[in-house]
Order: sequence, then C-alpha cells, then structure tokens
Amino acid sequence: MSGPHVVRGSVSLPEAELMWRFSRSSGPGGQHVNTSDTQVELRFDLARTEALPEVWKQRALERLAGRLTDGVVTVRASEHRSQWRNREAAAVRLAALLAEATAAPPRPRRATRVPRGINERRLREKKRRSETKRGRSARDW
Repeated sequence: MSGPHVVRGSVSLPEAELMWRFSRSSGPGGQHVNTSDTQVELRFDLARTEALPEVWKQRALERLAGRLTDGVVTVRASEHRSQWRNREAAAVRLAALLAEATAAPPRPRRATRVPRGINERRLREKKRRSETKRGRSARDW
C-alpha cells in the first residue's frame, strides 16, 4: 500500500485494523478476469477501533448507522482491472467516508432581518406588475 491513509489531520487508519477480502470482479475482461481476484472489499471495525478519538467515533457511529453491520463499515471497489488499484481506491474511499462522517457539525445559522430597501424594492416591483396586468384586462370600447 502507499503509506497510511489519513482521515483528517494526524489521524490515520492503521493497517492492522483493516480487513481485506478479494473476489472476482464482474463484467468484461477476457481470460484474465476469470483467474484473478480483483474486486476488493475493505472492512473497518468502527465500533472497536482505537485509531479514532472517542468524539469522532461516536459521531461516525451516529452518521453511518445505516451503513454499519455490527459496528463494521464496508467499502467495495471493482472499477479497476488490477487488485492493487482497487485496494488503493477502496482505502481512499473509506478514508473519505470517515473524514466526512467525523467532521464537526456545521455552525448554526444566525437569523438576520431582510433589509428594508430590499423589501421596499420587492413591493414596488409587485405594484408595477399589478398595474401592468390590470392594464391588460378587457375594456369596454
């Protein structure tokens, strides 16, 4: 593999906690695809990991609850024809998934008032449109 897979900052996924499984990919590929296990399934035990800070782990467990099976998150990659590239793709995808799931929640929006000028401009435009439409009504000639 090409070094540690950084989630965010100095936190990275330890290779010892990653579980790899390989199988044959579907789709075209000729004789080579019938003999090589290029599809990669990467499993990471999120519930039992020690690599993530506790706050991040709880956040990720909440946000990824729909994707977890017994606290384990699974990522598959089969878009490349080589197992090595699929391993890289799966590891990068898992790191990105964990980075997004462990991110801090966005700051709450601070309510602001609509400026008076904008409101007056909107009302002027409404009045102008109203006059235009009233002018189109049927008249008794």
